Amino acid sequence: MSHNPVPLSAEALQAQYQQELTSGVGRSRQHESAEKHVSGEARYIDDRPEPAGLLHLCPRLSEHAHARILKLDVTPCYQIPGVVEVLTWQQVPGNLDIGALAPGDPLLACETVNYVGQIVLAVAAETREAARQAAQAAVIEYEVLTPVLDVREALEKELFVERPFVHRRGDAQGALEQAAHRIQGELQVGGQEHFYLETQAAIVNPGEDGSVTVYAASQNPTEVQKLVASVLGVSMSQVTIEMRRIGGGFGGKETQAAGVACLCAVAARLTGRPAKMRLSRRDDMRITGKRHPFFIRYDVGFDERGVFNGVKIDLAGNCGHSLDLSGSIVDRAMFHIDNAYYLGDALITGYRCRTNIASNTAFRGFGGPQGIVAIEQIIERIACVLGLDPLEVRKRNYYGQPGRDVTHYYQPVEGNLLDDITARLEESADYQRRRAAIRAFNAQHPLLRRGLALTPVKFGISFTATFLNQAGALLLIYSDGSVQLNHGGTEMGQGLNTKVAQIVAEVLQIDIDRIQITATHTGKVPNTSPTAASSGADLNGKAAQNAAQILKQRLETMLCRLHNCAPADVSFRNGIVRVGQRHFTFAQVANMAWLNQVSLSATGYYRVPGIHYDREAGRGRPFYYFVYGAACSEVIVDTLTGEYRVLRVDILHDAGASLNPMIDIGQVEGGFIQGMGWVTCEELVWDQQGRLMTDSPASYKVPTVADIPPDFRVQLLENQRNVAETVFRSKAVGEPPFMLGISVWSALQDAVASLSDYRRHPMMPVPATPEQVLRGVVAMRDAARRG
Repeated sequence: MSHNPVPLSAEALQAQYQQELTSGVGRSRQHESAEKHVSGEARYIDDRPEPAGLLHLCPRLSEHAHARILKLDVTPCYQIPGVVEVLTWQQVPGNLDIGALAPGDPLLACETVNYVGQIVLAVAAETREAARQAAQAAVIEYEVLTPVLDVREALEKELFVERPFVHRRGDAQGALEQAAHRIQGELQVGGQEHFYLETQAAIVNPGEDGSVTVYAASQNPTEVQKLVASVLGVSMSQVTIEMRRIGGGFGGKETQAAGVACLCAVAARLTGRPAKMRLSRRDDMRITGKRHPFFIRYDVGFDERGVFNGVKIDLAGNCGHSLDLSGSIVDRAMFHIDNAYYLGDALITGYRCRTNIASNTAFRGFGGPQGIVAIEQIIERIACVLGLDPLEVRKRNYYGQPGRDVTHYYQPVEGNLLDDITARLEESADYQRRRAAIRAFNAQHPLLRRGLALTPVKFGISFTATFLNQAGALLLIYSDGSVQLNHGGTEMGQGLNTKVAQIVAEVLQIDIDRIQITATHTGKVPNTSPTAASSGADLNGKAAQNAAQILKQRLETMLCRLHNCAPADVSFRNGIVRVGQRHFTFAQVANMAWLNQVSLSATGYYRVPGIHYDREAGRGRPFYYFVYGAACSEVIVDTLTGEYRVLRVDILHDAGASLNPMIDIGQVEGGFIQGMGWVTCEELVWDQQGRLMTDSPASYKVPTVADIPPDFRVQLLENQRNVAETVFRSKAVGEPPFMLGISVWSALQDAVASLSDYRRHPMMPVPATPEQVLRGVVAMRDAARRG
C-alpha cells in the first residue's frame, strides 16, 4: 500500500486552508497513550524485553532505625545458586553519596543505618527469587542506638537537616499584643504515601568505553544521569537516560528513583552484564520517603470582624534522616501558609527537623498543602470565636482589598480571581441555601450530622530553586511533512506529551497525528529540569513552541526567497501553507526545504522571566504567577462511630486558557481525590522502633472508586487568560487541585463543630480518620456539657 497521499487540487487546498485546525491548543483531546493504558499495551520498565544475560537485583534492608553496623558477612549469599555479585558500599567505584542537594544519602549503608528500610546491600542474581533469598542470607550484626522518631523531640533538641529560615513582615508580636482577639494552637499534619502504580524500577545496559544506557522510571532523568555518573566515577556524557513513560510519580520519583538506577549501574559495571531492579511494593514503601508530616504552632490576632492583625506561625517539617528536598519543601509550606489571605504583620518560621525515618521527599503540592491546612483551620477557629460562617471570615481576609495585595514574602498578588471564583461557586453550589438546610438538619438529628465548607486555593507556580525554571526541546521535520518531537519532561499519566504535541501542532498548523512523540532522552535534550512543581507543560511546552517557531520562520524565509514575496504573504493554516495566491501542503513545503538545503532540525529553549528570591532575606518574587480555585464539599458524619461519607463536591478551577480542557478536568478530579485521601483516610503509622506499620495495601488505605462523591461537579473557569506570558496564556493544573481536597477536612470539622452549636472547634489533625472524627465528637459533647 502506498504511503504517498493523493495530490490535492488547487481548489481542495484552498478549501482546507479556510478550515480551522481541530487538534491544536484549547481543544479537548484524549491522552496520546490512552488506548495503550486501558489495553495494557503501554510499556513501562518492567515490560521491556529482557536483554540477554540480565541480572536481577534485590535489596537487604536495615531492621533498625539507628544503629552501627558491627559485622557484615556476605559469604552465605554466594551459597545460593544463581548469585553473581553482592553489592556493599565497598563495591561502589565512585562517589557513595547520592544526596540530591547535599550529602547524607549513601547509596548503601556504610558504618551506620539511619532508618528502618535503609538499603545495606543488594544482590545481583540470575533470577529475582535467588537475589531475594540471597539478600536475606547475609549476616549483619548491629549495635542499636537510640533513634529520634518524634518531630517535637527533634525540634526541642534542635536536630535539623538545615538551619531554620524566616519570613518577616512588620511587627508580628506587637500586632498580637494589640489585637482585639487572640488564639493559640497546635496542629499535627500527617504524611502521605505516593502509592504510584509502578514501583521504583530501572534497567541498565553496559556499553563501550565505560558507557551505560539507563532505562529509569524517573521524573528527573538528568538527576539520574548525574548520580549514575557520580557513583560510577565517569562523566555525564558516558551515561544516557531514556524514559518513555512512568506509571505515576506524584513527586516520589523526583529524587528517590536515582538509588535503584545507581545500584543497577554499579552491578552492570562490576559484572559487565545488564542489570534490572524493580522494588516490591512493601520494599518500595519501606525504602522511600513520603509527604512530610508537619508539627505546626500558631499564635494569631484578629479584630471583631475576624480580619487578621498579625500571626506568628512555626512550621516544623519532619524531614527524616537527610535533607533530600526538604529545604525547598519547607520553604513552599512557608510561602503557602497564607493561602488566599492577607495575614497582616507576620513572622513565619520554617524548621527542617531530622528524625530516624526514611528521608521524606517531594509530593504533589511540595509543602504547600501542609501550610494551607494550617491557615484554613485557623480561619475556622476564628469563625467559632466570633460566631460567624467560616466562608464570611475567608472572604473578609482575601487578598485584593486596598493595601492588602502583597504576600508576607513581598510578592504582589496579581491576576487575583479569588472574589470572582468564590462568588460564582457560592452561587452555582447553592451554598447559602444548603448552609441553612444543614443547620436545620443538624438541629433535628442527634446522631447524624452534616457539614459544609467552601475553601479557596491560591497556589504559586514555579520552582522555588530559581535555576530549575528552564527547559529544552528538540523538533525534527522530515521531508514527508511528519514531525518528531522530543522534550525534557516526564510523561507520567498527566497528559504532558499530549499538551506539548498540541502546542507544536498549533504553531505549525498541522494535525497532531503528524507528530510523533519520542521517549525523553538525555542524548537529545540535555540538562533537563525535573517534571515537578506543576511546571511540565509551562516549561517544556514553551521550549517546544520556541523550536516550532524557529522552524516555521525558516520555512517562511525560504518561501519568501523562492517566490519573491513578503513575510505577510505567507501563512500556515490547517496543514496548508499559503504563499501569495498559491497553496501548498505542509508536506510539500517540508520537501521543498529539504531540496533547498534548509535545516529542518531545531533546538528550542525557554527560561522563566522575572522571578527572583532572596532566601536569606525571605523576600522576592519566587512565583511567575498564581493559580486560583475553590471547592465546596458536603459530608455526613455518624456521631456514634465517627464514620462519614462525602455527599457532594462542587469545584471551580482556574486553568487560564486551557491547553486541553478534557485533560485539565481529569487532573482537577484526580488531584481533588488524592487530596481528599490525604486529609481523610491515608494514615501513616510507625511503631516505637521506627518501623513503618502501614507498608502495604493491606494496611495503608487509599481512596477507591467507592469514595468518589456521588455528586461530583467540576468546572474550569472560562474566558480567563493568564496574565503571565505562559504558553498560549494557559496555567498549570498538576498540583493546585490537590489542595481543593482540604474542603472535605473542613466540612468534617464543620459537622463535628455543630455538636457545640459551632462555638467550639474540634481541632482535628490530618488525616481526619473515623477514629479522629469520633474523638472530636466526644470532645465536642464533653465541652457542650461543661457549658
